[in-house]
Amino acid sequence: MTTYDERASLSDLTTTAERVRRSVEGVIEGKPEVVRLSLTVLLAEGHLLIEDVPGVGKTMLAKALARSIDCSVRRIQFTPDLLPSDITGVSVFDQQRRDFEFKPGAVFAQIVIGDEINRASPKTQSALLESMEERQVTMDGQTYELPSPFMVVATQNPVEMEGTYPLPEAQRDRFMARVSIGYPAPEAELRMLDVHGATSPLEDLQPVAHAHDIVKLVDAVRTVHVAEPVRRYAVDLVTATRGHPELRLGASPRATLHLLRAAKAAAALAGREYALPDDVQSLAVAVLAHRLLPTAQAQLNRRTAEQVVLEILRQVPVPDPSAQQWRPPHGGRPPGRQGF
Repeated sequence: MTTYDERASLSDLTTTAERVRRSVEGVIEGKPEVVRLSLTVLLAEGHLLIEDVPGVGKTMLAKALARSIDCSVRRIQFTPDLLPSDITGVSVFDQQRRDFEFKPGAVFAQIVIGDEINRASPKTQSALLESMEERQVTMDGQTYELPSPFMVVATQNPVEMEGTYPLPEAQRDRFMARVSIGYPAPEAELRMLDVHGATSPLEDLQPVAHAHDIVKLVDAVRTVHVAEPVRRYAVDLVTATRGHPELRLGASPRATLHLLRAAKAAAALAGREYALPDDVQSLAVAVLAHRLLPTAQAQLNRRTAEQVVLEILRQVPVPDPSAQQWRPPHGGRPPGRQGF
């Protein structure tokens, strides 16, 4: 296990990320793009929403990512009777001290797994709003800082399934990206029977990185250069969602910030010190679609938010790579996918 005394370099980042990727893919068969997006969100200081039908490995992915990093992990099973205090904590009167003592809730961990988050009421879901955005919890006028790194990995079933509540817009907007795992290919499902048939691979999963490593890698991602044309391209994509005739709610400024942070993390994972328009394009659907609300007419026409984002990607002009300088002023590596 590697620890760093100074800020991690991009070579450190790709090496550590490769170890985590291999560890997670040893549990999640045949979904490399899903694992890569999970790592991108982690290094971009975001939160991940995993949405799909039951039984495809949503909770398994969240647990595998958490166990691959040596950090504190708490799991919250969201149910209709779950209370906000179960998440944030509660003040309990101490008879000996004759004063109230704060008992931290399940959110006080570095990786919080929210299983089936949309089975709890909106009141309980809102208990995560402050912690996800400000990385703190305020209780009885006292503010408590959350540990670093801090990431919420939540799973949810499709809203048309029994016993689910739709996530409020403010809650969805705090998730950096949404991913759908989908059914595995037949070959991957066959391998899964061999690996998962006797025992769970989570039992043998050992940490391959330390929480301190992730903090340093996050610092390295922050230094990735984003040229003005790339920033403008991200803004143009988000702006296009706000005036699209098939959307009654476009993406927020927070979505623009999340898109840029995710692009920087994707560039770092590729071994580059600078982001390209390709990084923004590859993440646009995952970062933007879950925040958008189609109009009633679009829903009748069976138009999804993902289809609208893909249409916007085709319409918004991409900066000309031959006419712009993407590298930072001090230079950088040549373009190309040099990471894993």
